[in-house]
Amino acid sequence: MRASTEENPMGVLDGIKILELARVPPAEMPGMMLADMGADVLKIETPSDSQEDPDWQRRSAFVYVNRNKRSLALNMKAAEGQALFKKLAAGADVIIEGFRPGVMKRLGADYETLRATNPRLVYCSLSGFGQNGPYRDYPAHDMNYLSLAGVLGLIGEADRKPAIPLNLVADYAGASMHGALGIMFALFARERTGKGQLVDVSYLDTSVALLAATPNMRFYFSDGLAPKRGEGFLGGSYPYYAIYDTKDGKLLTIGCTEPWLWENFCKAIGRPDMVRFARKHDQFVRAANPEEVKAREEIEAIIRTKNRDEWYEILVKADVCVGKVYDPEEMVADPQVQARDMVVEVKHPTLGTIKEFGIPIKLSGTPGTVRTAAPHAGEHTDAVLRELGLSAADVKALRERRSSADRRTGAPRATERQSPGAGAALSRPVSSGEISRSRKPKSRGGPEWPRRLCDSAWSGERSPRPRRLPPASRTELSELGASACYRCGQGVAAGLGPDR
Repeated sequence: MRASTEENPMGVLDGIKILELARVPPAEMPGMMLADMGADVLKIETPSDSQEDPDWQRRSAFVYVNRNKRSLALNMKAAEGQALFKKLAAGADVIIEGFRPGVMKRLGADYETLRATNPRLVYCSLSGFGQNGPYRDYPAHDMNYLSLAGVLGLIGEADRKPAIPLNLVADYAGASMHGALGIMFALFARERTGKGQLVDVSYLDTSVALLAATPNMRFYFSDGLAPKRGEGFLGGSYPYYAIYDTKDGKLLTIGCTEPWLWENFCKAIGRPDMVRFARKHDQFVRAANPEEVKAREEIEAIIRTKNRDEWYEILVKADVCVGKVYDPEEMVADPQVQARDMVVEVKHPTLGTIKEFGIPIKLSGTPGTVRTAAPHAGEHTDAVLRELGLSAADVKALRERRSSADRRTGAPRATERQSPGAGAALSRPVSSGEISRSRKPKSRGGPEWPRRLCDSAWSGERSPRPRRLPPASRTELSELGASACYRCGQGVAAGLGPDR
């Protein structure tokens, strides 16, 4: 494990300025990937009382998707906040936003508005269903996208409900990776045309594309073939591609889809007669037959005779595709993970040397670096405002206008308890700890009450009972600068409804 602080002659994206309004980790990851390669990424975050909490600041430093970034706390619902953002956007190369369609337009920060003053701007919008289509405004999360993309229904065993693959597929392999790639495409095009463009990335679209790349869908349009859950040669029912129990109660994966690798496996376990159960062409969509199932059960009994690590050492020496099913602690300590610098150390101004996960893309000439740990929300606010030309007196005036507005209304410092254009750029929203006390009062005019229902629950009907989240959930929401729907507990960022 090496400290990732080595000086490099240049980063691939040195000089590229990026503004990020992500609100959720999958929309933060593209900015991190670009920041690792040298881009100057500035997070625009909702001001929060939790910014002053030392423990929250400590934990924020370890957030993988926020490293190598700076953070500006800015109230985008205030006119002054919007003006400051437009000033930043005028000099930006890229904007990344993770809201549902229409939110950025309501904030006066949509692509069409900003391109008028910055035609070279690359504007990446990551949303659940994209900028058009009948589902455009629907709320959803990773599992919902996977179910609609036909992915979820294929994962798991035939006689059980589908297995949920965390939120790795639609969120990160889908939106995050495609978002970063789309931005790079647009930046490359700008080098040729001199013009920026909108990069419209949908979590659903990218999930469909990932499924299309797998053997499962290879012959769908040509022959109408597609496997069902638990069927096909990658479904887990065949002996050559399966998960096996070991003597010590752990798990081992065997993935020998090539006949010669399967032969190596059969010889290594002392069952050369099992070679005849190598993958065949007719297994593309069908489930294993009784004879193939029996072969798998016989192999399972053999694998149970030794511990996981014993089998691993035997099988890797026999040139077999094998893997130990790790828990996170084992993964971090694995010698291959360590050798590839996937765990690195970085210096933090107050915490000393801390550990971070490394950079998976290894460039030989211009490698990426983990230069700084993740910031806490608003950590660089004063410095960024000075870069915009504001004096210390200007910043102080902004804060005083916030305070005076609070005194006039008699309300606590809560942006969402003001009308959308009221208050100053640096005012604070209601903290997530106040969720259980929120109510939706009858409309009596005056300041607009914070929207405490997610869009799927919001109907203008009688308020349900407020929902108090457990401490861990409240902390997580606070880190996202968010509140929660008091019907379903879903995060509601900046009082604008679900982010995607």
